[in-house]
Amino acid sequence: MFVRLVYESFRRQKRRKLLAGAAITLGVTVATAMIAVAADIGDKINRELRTIGANLIVTPQEDSLDLEIGGVNLKPPTDGAFLSEGDLPKIKGIFWQNNITGFAPMLPVTVALDSAGKPKNGRPQDVTLLGTYFAKKLSFGNDQFTTGVRSTHLWWKVAGAWPEDSSRDVLLGERLASRLGEKPGDEIVLAGRELRISGILSSGGAEDDEVVAPLGLAQEILGRPGAVRRVYVSALTKPEDAFARRDPKSLSGAIYDRWYCTPYPQAIAFQLAEAIPHSRAEQIRQVAQNEGAVLARVEGLIFLVTLAALFASALAVSAAMATTIFERRAEVGLMKALGAGKVAIASIFFAEATFLAVIGGLAGFALGAALAHRMGRSIFNSNISISPVLLPVILVIAVLVTFAGSAAAIRRAVSLDPVFALRGEL
Repeated sequence: MFVRLVYESFRRQKRRKLLAGAAITLGVTVATAMIAVAADIGDKINRELRTIGANLIVTPQEDSLDLEIGGVNLKPPTDGAFLSEGDLPKIKGIFWQNNITGFAPMLPVTVALDSAGKPKNGRPQDVTLLGTYFAKKLSFGNDQFTTGVRSTHLWWKVAGAWPEDSSRDVLLGERLASRLGEKPGDEIVLAGRELRISGILSSGGAEDDEVVAPLGLAQEILGRPGAVRRVYVSALTKPEDAFARRDPKSLSGAIYDRWYCTPYPQAIAFQLAEAIPHSRAEQIRQVAQNEGAVLARVEGLIFLVTLAALFASALAVSAAMATTIFERRAEVGLMKALGAGKVAIASIFFAEATFLAVIGGLAGFALGAALAHRMGRSIFNSNISISPVLLPVILVIAVLVTFAGSAAAIRRAVSLDPVFALRGEL
């Protein structure tokens, strides 16, 4: 009898049930898509934010050792210490090696520039030549990889061609090129060496007034083979929290392992300093903090959109259920007159709500998966992966939302007076 009552309810009120099911489906569709995106958005946003630059910098340890007495800095006036280029592949050997998307060593050198071989105003002018990797092929163990500014400084734009790392071609900053009247294909003389301009660089930074060259050329001019002044590292990280800011020297045992094995900027910087001898690594604070703020705001927006969709779905179910019970008040009155208790009557309506929730939840999960896939392709140009574990979570959410929307109407139904209900009165 119980099953027949539920069946007859769906058979006789198809339109009402269809409207309620559609409301559940739409709410669950949005919830599924938002939860799937939120679960997969961290790495994708981190990859998108990597286009604004490196978030870690490695410098020689001696650069941080200042001796100051009475307000006077007694550090010797030298060009500073250097890192060894031969140690750089070790960056891909740290625990979080797969989170390293690229790195670019830098070696600035002050050189004399003669445009077209002729000094300006009778004498050469001094400019900064910045040695770096463009797209350098390296290896660590059996792993081969390519790294350089073309993967870490994605905002750099070149009119012309990028130099090869083994060549003697250079990039000329656009402001410097404008002052000198040079263009791609011209020859310039740097530190007595005749070099070809392969392209004009636009970076929006100090590099627009510099010459950017292969690292080997800068080392040759400086007379320091294998020298590197600093290394910019681009890594996928987790936004820092209170635990991330703890000093690793104060941690031990499982607490230290947890900190070390979490991709915080501090943890990856700590591992970089371990991998490269006599180095100091730290996060570029402004970039790392902006990433955390953006990610937190996006996740907050997703949470609000999900709540709004589920709330709207609950309201629609509530309206549909209230109308259904109003139309069936005579049926409810008859059941109560025949001795049906409140629990028996409520169980019928809750069974109908559960069936609607399951059907709407399954349809919403399928539509939400398609919507998440579409969002991933259009926003991040990659797929959003949806775990099968999400299905029971979505079904539970659908049932809870349906019960929340139906509870008030069902409570009103079980409290109807059978005399007034059979008369068609409330």
